[in-house]
Amino acid sequence: MTEPHVRIRDLNVWYGSQQALKGITADVPARGITAIIGPSGCGKTTLLRSLNRLMEETPGVRVSGQVWLDGMNVYDQAADVTEVRARVGMLAPKPFPLPMSIYDNIAYGPRIHGRRDTGPIVERYLQAAGLWDEVKDRLRTPASGLSTGQQQRLCLARALAVEPEVLLCDEPTSALDPISAQSVEAQLRKLKQDTTIVVVTHILRQARRLADYVIFIWLGELVEAGPAAQVFQSPRDERTRAYLSGDIG
Repeated sequence: MTEPHVRIRDLNVWYGSQQALKGITADVPARGITAIIGPSGCGKTTLLRSLNRLMEETPGVRVSGQVWLDGMNVYDQAADVTEVRARVGMLAPKPFPLPMSIYDNIAYGPRIHGRRDTGPIVERYLQAAGLWDEVKDRLRTPASGLSTGQQQRLCLARALAVEPEVLLCDEPTSALDPISAQSVEAQLRKLKQDTTIVVVTHILRQARRLADYVIFIWLGELVEAGPAAQVFQSPRDERTRAYLSGDIG
């Protein structure tokens, strides 16, 4: 395993009185793709959203533990939440383009952070998301006019435009047709050379295709974590073997 980019230590999350995550301790390697797998309701998305403090947006949620991003504990009282979310971006399951042009969707984040010359930024990240050639002649048209697959790649470009160190992807292809899903997967594989990517997926075939490292969650607990080849080919825990074989979950 390469040097961890994110270190999760004794992370617990409660929805009211119900504990959703129980003492999670794991590392996310720098660069590459880490897949969080497990059955529905096991805590995958809760873990993902805890990495950039998005869980705080949910009423009644309580979080304890530490998430270290390089040398910063994002749950330290002195941590700037805006900085955390700039450094740790998010791609949601369904595309939500902003009600503005394609160009302004990408330029929006950089402008908030004081960037003025947004033209090169827009082109660079539309290229990175594999969308530039499809939209370069209609950048000033509403983003709502794009297909669902194009909108998801637009949202990927928008997330990348603020240059996050870590990109969180919550079932990023679940709303897409197979061809659009393949396109998003292809872009993620390219991006992992320079970006630490964490993907929640309920599709084991997708996890096998994408993952360099795997975290398996079961009923809010960390069961197993390790290089993808080891977890998929020689899982250490019986629950992992049963889940991968389809006997549970």
